[in-house]
Amino acid sequence: MSSSQSNVDYQHKPLPSSFTKIGTALLAIGLIIVIIGYFIDPTRAAFNNLILLMFLVSIGLGSLFLVGIEYLGGAVWSTPFRRITEFLASVLIVIPIIAIPVYMHMHDLYHWTHNEAVQADKLLKGKEPYLNLEFFTIRIVVFLLIWLAFYFLLTKNSKKQDTSKDQGLTKKNIKISAIFMPFFALTITFSAIDWMMSLEPHWFSTIYGVYYFSGTMLAALAATTYLLIYLNERKLLFKGLNQDHYYSFGALLFAFTNFWAYIAFSQFLLIYYANMPEETFWYLARWEGSWIVFSIGLIIVHFVVPYFGLLSQPSKMNPKRLKFMSLWILFAHFYDLYWLIMPTYNKEGIVFGWMELGFPLLAVGIVALMFGLKANKQNLIPVGDPKLIRGINFRL
Repeated sequence: MSSSQSNVDYQHKPLPSSFTKIGTALLAIGLIIVIIGYFIDPTRAAFNNLILLMFLVSIGLGSLFLVGIEYLGGAVWSTPFRRITEFLASVLIVIPIIAIPVYMHMHDLYHWTHNEAVQADKLLKGKEPYLNLEFFTIRIVVFLLIWLAFYFLLTKNSKKQDTSKDQGLTKKNIKISAIFMPFFALTITFSAIDWMMSLEPHWFSTIYGVYYFSGTMLAALAATTYLLIYLNERKLLFKGLNQDHYYSFGALLFAFTNFWAYIAFSQFLLIYYANMPEETFWYLARWEGSWIVFSIGLIIVHFVVPYFGLLSQPSKMNPKRLKFMSLWILFAHFYDLYWLIMPTYNKEGIVFGWMELGFPLLAVGIVALMFGLKANKQNLIPVGDPKLIRGINFRL
């Protein structure tokens, strides 16, 4: 579809066949490994499945947040790339499917689901009004319905605008985004608490939801950055993409790398300074056995490498550097989720084998296929958006 009517040099073309083939292959290989893993060690597989779930929530919900914040903030520079984040947000559609195996193994994952343990533990008994299976189920279902509702509303109007050119649809999406933001803040926070923090029901952190949000934003931005460079290199986007566009994404990746480090260090410092046993045990568990090496590695992988990799101004505009750092940050987020979740499964040390490889492969396959299905049917840029030309001509 040509968008010459909007004075934009763009022609819709399907993605390279290799994109779909690689995505399908990764999904198939990952799915086979996952299924075998559930037959051999269902508890270990369930913990890995939880990592997969939270990673995909980061990609899908984080991308939807980027869509909403663009509308709400009236951003211009990101308008040409909004369709990429819309396509990535489609990962939310498969989240209920990924959540089912985790939910079926709640008893293996969560100590608070054992009634006898709750009755014998005063602290768990006090948290029972919140940490009970019935209320947990209601929360999860409501969260999923909220995410899907806002996803379909925002993307429906955006897609419709491609043909109608109706500027009123932008105003509608601004209003929808304004409603979405408080729901986003609440649901991402309580999702992190419910799915991950409650793995250790005796422990708590008031900054845990913000910690997960910081990693989510990094993952969503990294996936968007990688895909826009991939598409531009294959001349599938508009003509006129420049280094200022790259710099904007590089600067955001750098900023949220620092934000993640700030939140992570703040959480650690407050718990370290207070030195209360009911809080410190969570960190001590990650400072024993081989977990100490993994914990030090988290600092290097999630902060040191991205920080120095994106520190200079030229690095933020170099597409090759941005592609590499985007993939690195996605790996770092998976690494972070492993660090958050797996010590509950095995406190003696890290567990890594063929089973742990299957879930990341499945994650990449799901994201690639969902993106490919959308990209082959719809325009890769919002050709009807009134801000599009200004976004293409954006200069710092």
